[in-house]
Amino acid sequence: MGIFQHLFDRSSSMGNIEIKHLLPPTAVFIGLASLPALALSVSIGPNGIDARRLHQAPYNLTGKKIAIGQVEGGRPGLFGTDKVASPNNPVSVNQVLQLDGAAVADEFVDNHANHVASVMISQDKELTGVAPDATLFSAAIGPLESERSGQPRECLTTQNIALRNSGDVRAINFSFGEPLISDPRPNASLDGNALLTQCVDWSSSVHKALYVIAGNQGGGGIPLPTDNFNGINVAYSTQVDGQFVKVDYANAGSEPTFNPRGTSAPESNVGPRRSINLIAPGDDIRMLNPDGQTIFSSGSSFAAPHVAATVALLQEWGDRQIRTANWSLDSREPMVMKAVLLNAADKLMDTGDGQNLGMGKTVLDEANLTWIESDAYRDPKVPLHVELGTGQLNAYRAYEQFNGGQWSPGNVAIRGWDYNALALNSESSSAQATQYADYAIDTPLRANSYFAATLAWERQISLIDDNNNDLYDIGESFDNQGLNNLSLYLMPADENDIANSIWSSVSDVDSVEHIFHKIPQTGRYKLRVVYSQQITSEARQAYALAWWGVSD
Repeated sequence: MGIFQHLFDRSSSMGNIEIKHLLPPTAVFIGLASLPALALSVSIGPNGIDARRLHQAPYNLTGKKIAIGQVEGGRPGLFGTDKVASPNNPVSVNQVLQLDGAAVADEFVDNHANHVASVMISQDKELTGVAPDATLFSAAIGPLESERSGQPRECLTTQNIALRNSGDVRAINFSFGEPLISDPRPNASLDGNALLTQCVDWSSSVHKALYVIAGNQGGGGIPLPTDNFNGINVAYSTQVDGQFVKVDYANAGSEPTFNPRGTSAPESNVGPRRSINLIAPGDDIRMLNPDGQTIFSSGSSFAAPHVAATVALLQEWGDRQIRTANWSLDSREPMVMKAVLLNAADKLMDTGDGQNLGMGKTVLDEANLTWIESDAYRDPKVPLHVELGTGQLNAYRAYEQFNGGQWSPGNVAIRGWDYNALALNSESSSAQATQYADYAIDTPLRANSYFAATLAWERQISLIDDNNNDLYDIGESFDNQGLNNLSLYLMPADENDIANSIWSSVSDVDSVEHIFHKIPQTGRYKLRVVYSQQITSEARQAYALAWWGVSD
C-alpha cells in the first residue's frame, strides 16, 4: 500500500470505520419516499440539532460572511479547479489549499473531505448543510514522506487554514487524526504533548479559532489530537425512533482503558481527564461526493462538522449584534463559543414546564442511561460524562444561550455569558490566596428546576520560533506552559464561604468545569469563579462562563 493511500485510509477511518452505500442519484430519489429519516436534513432539523429553525425567519442565520475551516488528508472538489467536481455542486468551497500553499488542480480530491464539507455548507435543497452560506476554506495535508512524519505537515496545513480570511477563521474542523503508534516521541501517550495536539491548543489562543475534533480514542483508533485542552471533541449519536438521542455503540470513548494492537500505551487520556465534550448526529448521514452523487455514511467524522458549522450560525448572530446592539468583540472568542455550546447541550427533555431548561431531548449513553445517572452528575471532580460530555449539540438552544448576552461580575440575568479574567492576589503572602468573581442571578431560581453553568479556559502553549517569523515552520516545536486551575461554585446569593456551596465543579485536570444541578429551594443564588492554582508564569487567566437557570 502506498503512503498516500495509507494516509487516506487512516483519515477516512476517523469516523470509526464508516459504512458507505454509494447510490446513483436516481436510486436515492426513488428510494426516499419509503426511507424514514435517513438524510442530512434530519440531522440538522428538530430530530437532530435543530439548526434548520435558525435558517428561517425571524433568525435568518445561515453562516453568511463567517469563515470556517477544514483540515484533512484530502480536500473537497472545487469546480473550475478539479475535473471531478460537478458544475452544479451544491458544496461550494471558497478556497482549496495544500500544506502552506494553494491546492494543485485534481490532486488529493477526496470523497471523505467532500462529505464533511457537505455537512457544513451544502446548499442542496434536500441536503442543506448546517451553515449553507458560510465561507469554507479547505486544506489537504497530502502525502507523507513516512508514517512518522505527519504531525509537522498537519500543523503547517492547519496554520495555513487559520491564516485565511485575514486571520479571521472562527472554527476549524478536524475529521482526521493520527494513530498514537505513529507519534515519534518515546513511550508516546495521550498526555497533551504530541506536536499536533500542542499545535491545536497554540493556534486556538493565537488565531482565535475554535477547533472541533472528531473524538476517537480507544483501541486501534486515531486519537491524536483528541488529548487537546482548548478544542471541542465530538462523539456521534444514532437515531432511536427517528430522533438522534443515543451515543452510537461504535464510538471509542476514553473508558474502559485497554491496549490497542501495536502499542503498549492505552489510547485514552493520561489521568482522569475525559476526552468527549459533546455528541452530535453521525449515524447514516446522507452526504454528497464531489461529482454530486449521494452517499450514506457514519462516524464521528460527520458529527464534528455539525458543531463547527453551528459556530458559523452563532457567529453570524454575534456579528449582527456587534453592529446593531453594541456587543463587544468578546463574542468572537473561541472559549465563549465552547462554553455556550457545552452549556446549551441537551441532557433531559423538558416536559413543558421549563424545569429542564427547555431541552429538546433526553440523551442516552450506550447503557441507555441518562446524564444524571452518571458520575458526572454525582461527583464535583468530574465535569464531563465519559460518553456524552455535557450532552448533545442543540444549535437552537446554543443561540438562546448566546443571545442571553454578555454580563460582568455582579448582578446578572438568568441566562447569559461572560468573557473575563482573574489574577491571583500578588500582594498576599499566602500561596493559597485566590482571586474570584461572583455572578449573582438577579431573580430567584425555581425549586426543583435545573441550573446549568459551564466554565472554559485555555491551556497556554507557546511556539519555539527559531527564525522569529511568528509562524510555525517544519522543524520547530512548542512549549507547554501548563494549565492554570479554575473552579466553579453554585452558592446561595448571601453566602461567602465556598464550603457552603450547594454544588461545585472542581476538577484538577480539566480546562472545563460544568454544573448541572437541581435547585433545592426557591431563592437567590450566585456563581463563583475561583482562580484556584496558578501554573503558568502569567498571573492573569482569561475564562469564559455561560449559565442558564429557571426563574421562579
